[in-house]
Amino acid sequence: MRVPLGFSFSGLHAGLKPKRKDVALVYSDTPCAAAGCFTANKARAAPVQDAEGRLPADGIRAVLVNSGNANALTGAAGLEAVRTLREELGRVLGVPGAAVLCASTGVIGHPLPVPMLRAVLAPLKDALRPEGDAAAEAIMTTDTRPKQVWRSLSVEGREVTVSAIFKGSGMMHPSLATVIALITTDCAIAPAALARALREAVSASFNSLTVDGDMSPNDTVYALANGRAGNPVLSEPGPALEAFTATLAEMCQDMAREIAADGEGATKLLEVEVTGAPSQAIAQDLARAVAGSTLVKAAVFGADPNWGRVLATVGARAGTQGYAVDPYPARVIIQGIRVYEGEPKPYETDHLKARMREPEVRIEVHLTSGEASAVAWGCDLSYDYVKINADYTSLIVSKPDGGVGTDNRLANYSPAFKTTLLVESLSYISRFRGKRCVIRYGGAAMVKESLKQAFCRDIELLRAAGLQPIIVHGGGPELTRTLDKLGLRQEGALITDATGLKVVEMVLSGSVNSELVTLLNNMGDRAVGLSGKDGAMIRARRMAGDDAHSQEHVGEVTRINSEFLEMLLGQGYVPVISPVGLGEDGLTYDLGSDAVAAEVAKALKAHKLVYLHDAPGILEGEELFSELTATQLQKRLESGAFTGSMRTRARMAIKAIGGGVERVHVIDGRVPHSLIAELFTDKGVGTLVTA
Repeated sequence: MRVPLGFSFSGLHAGLKPKRKDVALVYSDTPCAAAGCFTANKARAAPVQDAEGRLPADGIRAVLVNSGNANALTGAAGLEAVRTLREELGRVLGVPGAAVLCASTGVIGHPLPVPMLRAVLAPLKDALRPEGDAAAEAIMTTDTRPKQVWRSLSVEGREVTVSAIFKGSGMMHPSLATVIALITTDCAIAPAALARALREAVSASFNSLTVDGDMSPNDTVYALANGRAGNPVLSEPGPALEAFTATLAEMCQDMAREIAADGEGATKLLEVEVTGAPSQAIAQDLARAVAGSTLVKAAVFGADPNWGRVLATVGARAGTQGYAVDPYPARVIIQGIRVYEGEPKPYETDHLKARMREPEVRIEVHLTSGEASAVAWGCDLSYDYVKINADYTSLIVSKPDGGVGTDNRLANYSPAFKTTLLVESLSYISRFRGKRCVIRYGGAAMVKESLKQAFCRDIELLRAAGLQPIIVHGGGPELTRTLDKLGLRQEGALITDATGLKVVEMVLSGSVNSELVTLLNNMGDRAVGLSGKDGAMIRARRMAGDDAHSQEHVGEVTRINSEFLEMLLGQGYVPVISPVGLGEDGLTYDLGSDAVAAEVAKALKAHKLVYLHDAPGILEGEELFSELTATQLQKRLESGAFTGSMRTRARMAIKAIGGGVERVHVIDGRVPHSLIAELFTDKGVGTLVTA
């Protein structure tokens, strides 16, 4: 994240949460214009009550945010805690207490442990840095990842930066949504103008966001502008203020989408657009109603194109609110496919269900009652949402020092949940114990932080179930960025001459392999990073190509040193392999992770080979195959049904099955825990290839 001039951030662990950072500080070296938007919930938290009457204002210097404790419904003691912390932080920073704003998020109804927070104020000051990572982590609650965003624009000839750290996952509903967002900018803008711009941006973004229909008492969006960019002060309407407002609105919409995608237990982002409504307010209300419908959200989770629930929601909302809207002549489109227009329309069910398994699902409702339109965002309703929230407070325990912690032991869950979990888990453990599973790891699963964490957690669970995982990884976007930067790709194709190969090996066997091994080991796995050259594990030869120079170091596998891998597996290690090999000529070859995974699976006589990629499974056009035999797959391959990476994976799946691998799974790496869902459920979620 690019940080605006003059701002610095810090985040530390004070003890409000068991382990993670839980207090953040945002500081400007010069006074700021400040504005805020707050929850409409009447049970406003103490920090909201304290700040709402003081903004917009000049002279603000700092924002203190804690997570793990909402300081909501805590009475007069809650307000006194806020005032005490403002004054104490002001003293530490050398600024007036009135120049400090506060925000809180976490468990409702617990007194805020002021001594615990006071103890970290000076360390927070000492830890201030011009980067937002630590602060973004410290404000998280049930978020799966820290969230940051930034934009830049030109204002009256000066470059202006606008950035934000934000959190939000559950208890999200308009006005605002469970949001803590701290927006900082070096633009020079008057407080009143900043407040107008923020209200407009929030109205078109956070107020169109819903996850569970519940509204937090803590929702807060602060905007601080210190003027360090040096532009003329924006105070009156005009092109410059319009450009700033548009940039702020675009950034807030990105934040809203990111929050919806990270909804508690969410597996998919849901975007709903309503057009043809009598007014923008009605369009927005109807879009939010569809995005927040429990039945619609459950259907999205199950990849069920149930358009009837969509129109029923529109009709119910229009009826209860008295809107002049008739759902009968509407047109409904799901994932670009028309399913209703005045009457049900035919569509290919399997095709649409496959499209609905993608990480983002878009529903369009085109009415005939006007010209207004609006978009709302939400997420699906998964089993995990119920699990997270059903026992939320029963798993929260008070600690002697005034903080709260989580007692997440299985014993605290309901008897029915424990019984189901244990019965299913034990059946899979007995089925998979001692079996080997080679996993090709690549695509989006290597990009998104939450997907990286989910993948590493899945590996841990596979080991716990008795499987022996072996990971072969690709280069991911880091390799692509590096090669593009150095001019080592032509029209999207990799140049693997000696120079290009050095870069490929550096990224694959260096940074990518090292990061994955570190993540796995941090979760308790015994991962060991390997280049195919280590222990002469992968032998290779040059692969002939049309352009001898560009294919100089592209190779194919000739032999796998299975004894070396057997030794590591026998000692309980998880091999993490980068797909480069050593030729008999002494040269290094780039082999491709798809091919290496297949060859390793064959050599180890693995029970399973899994390909994680950026599609729901094996597709012919947009038709998903849930199960194929190798013979069926070969026929489709010969008919030209597949192109690009899909063709490569089809070839490798056939090769692996022919080499003795029992099952090959091709699954969507963009979906969290798809690895577990494919292997540990009877129907799976991708494509299964068998002999």
